[in-house]
Amino acid sequence: MAKNSSDTASTGMDSSQLQTAAGPKDKDDAEFAVKAANGGMAEVAMGQLAQSNAANPRVKDFGAMMVKDHTDAGDKLKQLAQQKNIVLPSTLADKEQKMVSDLQKKTGKDFDKAYMNLMRDDHKKDIKEFTKAGNACKDSDLKGFANNTLPVLQKHLDSVRAITGKQ
Repeated sequence: MAKNSSDTASTGMDSSQLQTAAGPKDKDDAEFAVKAANGGMAEVAMGQLAQSNAANPRVKDFGAMMVKDHTDAGDKLKQLAQQKNIVLPSTLADKEQKMVSDLQKKTGKDFDKAYMNLMRDDHKKDIKEFTKAGNACKDSDLKGFANNTLPVLQKHLDSVRAITGKQ
């Protein structure tokens, strides 16, 4: 498999090293865990920004929900990863760090629009990835994590749609 730059940036490892770090477990399962951890950390960081930079109280509340829900999911994933010998990133990958940095420059209505558009697009993508993992993960615990997290991600997307009025 080709070297995945987000894996390298977030863990200092390429995909072949993830296999070793994950021990005998499936490489795709380990890659899902790394991507999920990185995405969750980004959601927390952007949610914290929303609480301080947003103008709309609903966007601020949404940010608080992101911090709580993605911190909870991240804690569960960290516990699982530790049991499975999967090394998760401790800092954001370059792509996610750029998103956070770009949002940091915005405030008020500009922030609200950029953040909510990002959350809509990101949660659509996350739902696809977690659905795929819920079906394809070989590790039953990771499969359960993906399936149990899906309703929360759907709730987030539904909230974005309610706040923005956009699908």
